[in-house]
Amino acid sequence: MVTTKPVKTPMTASLKLTNNDKDPCENPSLYRSIVGSLQYLTITRPEISFFVNKVCQFMQEPEATHWQAVKRILRYLYGTATTGIVLSKSNNLQISAFCAVDWEADVDDRKSTTGFCVFLGCNLVSWSSRKQQAVSRSTTEAEYRSLAAVTAKITWLKNLLHELQVPNIRTPKIYCDNLSAVLLAANPILHSKTKHFELDLYFVRDKVHKREISVQHIPSLEQTADIFTKSLTYPSFSNCMYKLIRLHFCSPISLRGSVKGL
Repeated sequence: MVTTKPVKTPMTASLKLTNNDKDPCENPSLYRSIVGSLQYLTITRPEISFFVNKVCQFMQEPEATHWQAVKRILRYLYGTATTGIVLSKSNNLQISAFCAVDWEADVDDRKSTTGFCVFLGCNLVSWSSRKQQAVSRSTTEAEYRSLAAVTAKITWLKNLLHELQVPNIRTPKIYCDNLSAVLLAANPILHSKTKHFELDLYFVRDKVHKREISVQHIPSLEQTADIFTKSLTYPSFSNCMYKLIRLHFCSPISLRGSVKGL
């Protein structure tokens, strides 16, 4: 696809991939090979995590629309081949995280998509985009499951920094755009509607009570973790990349060199 026309986003905002198209992919082996390679690329290109996770869900029986979605990801990568993550030196070791959810996003089973990202200072150090294992009965339940997932990741990161003898680690902050989930994290009363995710509820609430994390509300328009949960329009997609991932356009690195005398 070296002669393809680049696109500005990895997936169109209106596209909903399903298993009901009944038009099989002509080359399933090639589909699986390319998608498997894209999984490795998400290690350095976090902005495609959601889209790669989505096409991975159809590895068993890929269809023509899934193949078209994979080719659009390749077209996006072709146009942004010199893009990479910026990691800069910083004296600020504040841990902060953003978590978001696309409720009942999957058309086939109505499971929600969880997305989060964790910063150490100004540098992105961890991110995730995956479909939840259980169907959530409300947006609050889905958001709280996402909140529990990012809390577990932050707990692991704090333990790692402690083992590395990093001093003066301030209380990590988690930004969530669901006000009900934020209020539940600080409310000691167990509501009857929370029994479906009671384990996650106690887990997060215990961390908040011990002041090991701080959960704060953020407006939906400022929730830049949306890039890990859904397909966005170009303005929203580019805004998330600028504010959240801090991708940098640089010249490609050449591995070629020369040695005198050879």
